[in-house]
Amino acid sequence: MPSSKNYKRDYSDKGEGKYDKSPKRKAANNARKRARYKLEKEGKVKKGDGKDVIHKNGNPTDNRRSNLGVQKASKNRSYKRTKTARKKNPRD
Repeated sequence: MPSSKNYKRDYSDKGEGKYDKSPKRKAANNARKRARYKLEKEGKVKKGDGKDVIHKNGNPTDNRRSNLGVQKASKNRSYKRTKTARKKNPRD
């Protein structure tokens, strides 16, 4: 649905950017990056290969090797979501 003609988005820290700057979101993002780097070192993924590093239990801070896997990005980003926005992993 298009916004009104005179609508102006609020990009300030008070608006939509505030969520991504919270310490909890920063920690989760850094943990995802560490997981990808870990699998890059093992040779499982490469930059630009179209694959995602998955956390099997859905917890991005759980970077145990047994909890990490690799999937095509299109498959990983198409999980159904529950009411609590958690992934329903079809592999479980």
